[in-house]
Amino acid sequence: MADRITTRFQKLLNDPELLVMPGGFSPLMARMAESVGFKSFHMAGSQISAHVYGYSDVGLLTRDEMARNAHNIASACDIPVFADADTGYGNALNVYHTVQEYVLAGAAGLHIEDQESPKTSGTGEGKRCISQAEAIGKYKAAMEAKNEIDPDFVICARCDLIGAEGGSFEAAVDRCIAYAEEGKVDAVWINNIKDIDHIAEACQKIPAPVIPLYSGSQPQPSLEQLRDAGAAVGIFPSLTSSFGIQPTWDLLHDFKERGVAALMERRAMERTSTWGSVRSDDFTYISHETAKAIEEAFIPKQ
Repeated sequence: MADRITTRFQKLLNDPELLVMPGGFSPLMARMAESVGFKSFHMAGSQISAHVYGYSDVGLLTRDEMARNAHNIASACDIPVFADADTGYGNALNVYHTVQEYVLAGAAGLHIEDQESPKTSGTGEGKRCISQAEAIGKYKAAMEAKNEIDPDFVICARCDLIGAEGGSFEAAVDRCIAYAEEGKVDAVWINNIKDIDHIAEACQKIPAPVIPLYSGSQPQPSLEQLRDAGAAVGIFPSLTSSFGIQPTWDLLHDFKERGVAALMERRAMERTSTWGSVRSDDFTYISHETAKAIEEAFIPKQ
């Protein structure tokens, strides 16, 4: 019998090999990542907020909106979807129901951050975090909720203390250790790390698979450096979405100035590039063929 998607995700997290995880907001992006050969996909709340609603990552999305988006992505691909659940949308009781909703949506795991609500960007300044005791209570509730439905569903505690009021790297590591030891979470995400040596220190001290998110000076650590530092996951939440913004901006300006000639020029350039033949149809043919088969089988011919 094939492993459930959650069991597969647990194995990937605990494999000594670095799990490289691209992120984004749409089913099409997840299917593209799967087609390229990535083994999992991250549903990033910041990207849903920006690309679907046109807002920055300030906690405006609701639990139902996020769970529905997780369902849409998970339904479109056969790789585990690791879903952003912001602060859990309330206290421990809200977290309990959030987890069960994400499990039923088909996600393989989720992460819940220790910020106050309403939240702000996890890598920005001026964040405020809840107390360690309150956070641990929320993570315990999350573990209880998933164990009732699917014990292999991944609960990740995300620590946003670095850059928050009164926060420091050392205090963040201490919190992460407590989240693993007392909250019993499956993984820990430590946010906003500025130094590769800090990543190695965090991975050595935290008794759980560690997902570090680097936000220091460039160049950022390579995949090999992340692996050697002991990271479980190299996560890139906006990989499939942010890099398309500048080309779209440029195209809009060019099209406004030159009209159809701008499109024709770009299409000519695409035909000579390795990526120019890629179309959305290349990644939607499965659902298209399924829909066509159902229509032919069950819709009466006129």
